[in-house]
Amino acid sequence: MVRQPDLRTPQSPNLPLATDAYNRGQQEQLLRTLRLYFNTLDNTWQALLSPEIDKGLGGGYLHFPYGSFYDTTDQTAANTTTAYVIGLNSTTYSNGVTIDAGTKITVAFRGAYNIQSGIQLKNTTNSSQDVDIWFRKNGTDIPNSNSRFGIPARSSSGNPAHTIAALNFIVELTVDDYVELVWCTSDVGVVIEQYPVDTSPDRPATPSIILTTTFVSRID
Repeated sequence: MVRQPDLRTPQSPNLPLATDAYNRGQQEQLLRTLRLYFNTLDNTWQALLSPEIDKGLGGGYLHFPYGSFYDTTDQTAANTTTAYVIGLNSTTYSNGVTIDAGTKITVAFRGAYNIQSGIQLKNTTNSSQDVDIWFRKNGTDIPNSNSRFGIPARSSSGNPAHTIAALNFIVELTVDDYVELVWCTSDVGVVIEQYPVDTSPDRPATPSIILTTTFVSRID
């Protein structure tokens, strides 16, 4: 196990007052005090910023908010004139970002966040269809955040068409703000679909949506 170096907060030293005449003992005391202070500064910066992470140096004390989430259910539209909020029912990793009420990507820290998602779409109709997906912040649509995805017609009744709707968006949030993904479709035969574990070859389950949220920067 790699051990992180000790992180100590540097404290400004109490330097001895100068004497009227040169005093070797006082000079050595001054140099020892400064040397200790600068060594503490060097160790602190190394613990925070050193590129030698594999040696237990650097980055170990930097903890940024993030979240990785997914959904294990099929999500359908009852009609083509209603906007539906996309659900998320499972968490893979979470630090300062959570899912509230099954849809709300909620942050505990103020900052700019990068939200990325992949949504598994299935078309069971004989015609190509369109799906619109956009972002809401605190229940209000975010301007210019919509994306439209075209899905080809199915090949046959037992062979629906599939596509992944990939989105990437940066949004500024304050404490307890939340973001939701919303969708509508040109036909109710389009579904946000999940698939179970499969074989030949073995492969993991396919969530209906995978979504990650990462902290980009603080905002003033």
